[in-house]
Amino acid sequence: MERSELVQELKTLRKGRGLAGRVEDRVGPRLRSACSVLAEDGMVAIRDKVGGRLSELAADLPEDLRVAALAAFAICAEARQPLYQERVRWAAHRLDRDPRTVRRRVDEAIDLLADLASTSSSPPAVSSSDRWHTSSLAIALVLDELLVLEQRRIVADHEGLRSLDLAVSLPAGRPSATVLYGGTLVDRGMETSSRWGYGLELPRPLSRGESFDYAVVFRPLSLRPYMVSVPRQPCDEFDLRVRFGASRPPEVWALEGAFQRDVSDPGYLGRREQVDSSGEVHLRFRGLTPGLAYGARWESQDHLAESRE
Repeated sequence: MERSELVQELKTLRKGRGLAGRVEDRVGPRLRSACSVLAEDGMVAIRDKVGGRLSELAADLPEDLRVAALAAFAICAEARQPLYQERVRWAAHRLDRDPRTVRRRVDEAIDLLADLASTSSSPPAVSSSDRWHTSSLAIALVLDELLVLEQRRIVADHEGLRSLDLAVSLPAGRPSATVLYGGTLVDRGMETSSRWGYGLELPRPLSRGESFDYAVVFRPLSLRPYMVSVPRQPCDEFDLRVRFGASRPPEVWALEGAFQRDVSDPGYLGRREQVDSSGEVHLRFRGLTPGLAYGARWESQDHLAESRE
């Protein structure tokens, strides 16, 4: 792949509305190849593939370059202003830098993204357990019971899908997990100091394009004051319900397309939400970007909550 041509295509893509605008004519052949865009793909598919691939590559960048890149291409939900200069100003405020510095960071990020993408004409090969995406995800958190119900519909992107990789991030300790329907859970142990890995073995191999439903109940030992999903694969819809019960928090904020470090940052508030008369909050998200966080955070001394991936 010609790196210089890819750099130029990325610089073209950042103009105007970035990926938030019409992208069919602004995603060049080098970028299409790097993101596995097919000739028959429409605008939505192109946006999902390019946005997902750039988010994946940006995860390997230093934090300031990652913020600058996701803002420049309007991948971050909070930086989808119609003009590139406005997104630069947003990133400048977010990074506490002047806009001129951020523009240099964007150029540096584009150079590095081109280096990462040009090592292969297509995304790296993935294991069979990664060849799927989420059509719909529904999570219900009942804080009085320390219970999390996850219901998910996935779609196989390749032939013969046999298992799914799952993970849950918790303050400490192994949560109890029970499959209600849809397969057999495999405990894969601690992946990091706060993330526990699971696999779901499907009852039969799935064909490409076939959808499949499963449901799992988690009973964690403790929780943090937020509940978010940070998808590894593209996710079309996410429905979140948090039931606080009698002890309602004074403030609840929706987090949409947030960076993971912002989830626990009390200075990052998000969109204020109201708790209804039954002590619940219901949020819906569409078109989730892999690697970014979606969910709710609240202010409370009594309740702790969970971060899920």
